[in-house]
Amino acid sequence: MSPRRATAAVALACAAALASLTACGAGDSVSKPAGARQPSKLLVFAASSLTDAFTAIGRAYEAAHPGQKVVFSFAASSDLVQQVQQGAPAHVIATASTKTMDQVADELAAPAQPFARNKLVIVTEAGNPKHVSSLADLSRHGLVVVLAEVGVPAGDYARQALADAHVTVHPKSLEDNVRGVLTKVELGEADAGIVYVTDALVAGKKVASVPLVQAPVATYPIAAVKSDGTSFVDFVRSSQGQQILNRFGFLSP
Repeated sequence: MSPRRATAAVALACAAALASLTACGAGDSVSKPAGARQPSKLLVFAASSLTDAFTAIGRAYEAAHPGQKVVFSFAASSDLVQQVQQGAPAHVIATASTKTMDQVADELAAPAQPFARNKLVIVTEAGNPKHVSSLADLSRHGLVVVLAEVGVPAGDYARQALADAHVTVHPKSLEDNVRGVLTKVELGEADAGIVYVTDALVAGKKVASVPLVQAPVATYPIAAVKSDGTSFVDFVRSSQGQQILNRFGFLSP
């Protein structure tokens, strides 16, 4: 079994365990004004690039919905989709591309809706010692570049940007998710990588970033896998949810 499939299998097993906890705590559910019962725990599958923003949104959601707990599973969108297709008990799924979300359209309780957008940047070691200023620089001999692997939205967007710029890059490694790319650059294991603006903001002074004006813009959709997840979807798309996303660098849909 490949490392990526092993990771997906472990995540699926963890999701199943979380579902068992949810079932055990069903008696603690709170009722919405309309009378529809909500689970005491909501399992939300979300793209890795949403880790910090959704953690903050989860806290805000719990404050607005006493008695409910949001449990997150963050991974590459492609892995999350695979887990939902295999029956993982997620209430909500949020991915970093409409392409990945389309793959689980038949498993959703309601059609997916866009809730945010994100831009790409090149990240380098702090101070940009290799003087990277454009996509073309990533093809320089001796420059160690990492990207997210094929099927992962961040990697697919990056490859599209490189193709549009007619730049050929031979990455040293292909990471399971965009945060893996960021980590390799932060640790000095790579000279440069392509991630989202929001990832670069989270890294702060650990990296330098080079904007990519002509690169594709990522669209993030969200959907309830089970009807119980609708309230969280609505919260993410509400003005309060949008303010939190904007604070972390995401653009409005």
